Amino acid sequence: MTHPAFPQMLIITGLMAAGKSSVAQAIAARLPKSVHLRGDTFRKMIVNGRAEITPELSHEALQQLSLRYRIACEACEAYADAGFTVIYQDVILGEYLREVHTRLSRWSPGVLVLDPTLDVVASRDAERQKTAYAGEWAPASLAAGLEHTPRIGLWLDTSAMTVEQTADYVLRHAEATKAGER
Repeated sequence: MTHPAFPQMLIITGLMAAGKSSVAQAIAARLPKSVHLRGDTFRKMIVNGRAEITPELSHEALQQLSLRYRIACEACEAYADAGFTVIYQDVILGEYLREVHTRLSRWSPGVLVLDPTLDVVASRDAERQKTAYAGEWAPASLAAGLEHTPRIGLWLDTSAMTVEQTADYVLRHAEATKAGER
């Protein structure tokens, strides 16, 4: 059972390999009527003409990133309108987090930023079947984006926490995810 303060919509962000998908799934699985919305799905839907996300984002990549966030927000709202609790997870850094949060403001969404250490992110990435960091990418490449991300909601260093411990913590401290900017 969730805490009565649990928001109808929770935005989960952080670096690649921070545990967003696993934590979002674990939280959604514990809620009675829930959706785990994976924002990256909208990027993967582009068959031809997809601009890849790289450390130096092209104009087209930025346009597609904005499109991805907009479509994901529209999907979040459709599910919420249908009575679902929405756990929306994606890499949403910098001012994009404020924009997404504002776009979904009528739902008073919670925000959870998973913020394990860079060493832990690299270790988790190495243990996954899919590798997020290759070529020009390294956890430190995205860390600057996280440094410029507004401090909204609950920022949680999950370096020493399992997925289940993180989900438990978030469900117990749901009110903290709705905290304003610090």
